[in-house]
Amino acid sequence: MTIQNKPAANKNLNSIRKTIANHKRYDFIFASLGTLVIASLTITLLILFLDLVIDGYPRFNLDFFSNFPSRRAARAGILSAWIGSSLVLLVTFIVAVPLGITSGVYLEEYAKKNWFSDLIEINVSNLAGVPSIIYGLLALGLFVYSFGLGQSILTAGLTLALLMLPIVIVSTREAIRAIPVHIREAAYAVGATKWQVCHNHVIPYSYGGILTGVIIGMARAIGETAPIITIGALTFIAFLPPSPIGLEPPFLNFEWLDSGFTVLPIQMFNWISRPQHAFHVNAAATGAVIIMLTLLMNGFAIKLRYNIRKKIKW
Repeated sequence: MTIQNKPAANKNLNSIRKTIANHKRYDFIFASLGTLVIASLTITLLILFLDLVIDGYPRFNLDFFSNFPSRRAARAGILSAWIGSSLVLLVTFIVAVPLGITSGVYLEEYAKKNWFSDLIEINVSNLAGVPSIIYGLLALGLFVYSFGLGQSILTAGLTLALLMLPIVIVSTREAIRAIPVHIREAAYAVGATKWQVCHNHVIPYSYGGILTGVIIGMARAIGETAPIITIGALTFIAFLPPSPIGLEPPFLNFEWLDSGFTVLPIQMFNWISRPQHAFHVNAAATGAVIIMLTLLMNGFAIKLRYNIRKKIKW
């Protein structure tokens, strides 16, 4: 390099160093802002949760979980509410999970890539962001009035299944897309069919992402109130639905599907709307229970995804 070219080279080198330093500074600023936002949201959630726990602490006992709602706040419990939530979520899981996973697998692995599949993908993604009250109005007209299912556990489960279905489909497709192409190519190279590739390779490797989406969808469904109120869930119920398991063959009872019900968010709404402070304490305890269930389900999803991905060897 000649002496005349050295100043130009040094100038270019300094310009590159300056550009890299600016990019690093921007990365640091963005990472700091992201950390600040996440920390603020986490602290806010923690404060709200601790406030609910402190307010509802006097009701955290066995009687609160084993008593029916009552007009006397000290005797009131959430027995019918948590059992109703469990049965509704059972119907939601049975309907939404198989249908959502198979739909996601079909759209990602079997459907032809054309304008029609693109239209379906856009609509599924949009449905994941539709307000829950819209699903309640849809279920009211379709399941309650058109199909005559009434204001029952089956109707509530199907309503929440509609709400959860787009989440399961999107999470399934994203989990499948994350699978490296060479796994499919290796399976096809040894003569495997498309179904064998999906069943033995694609789906097992994407279990973590799929199950995470399912659990997150269930965690959202457990706290939904608007669609359940829209279809006519009861706000005060002092009885339990029939047991799903019978004592005589075939040991299964489906009468509970037609039973009236209430769920934890509606029970909380009922208590918080009353003027007496004692019922507000019950509502705070119920809210803390809902948040704990949601956090446990999300934590379980994260742990499950981590364990499954740790076992996978690409």
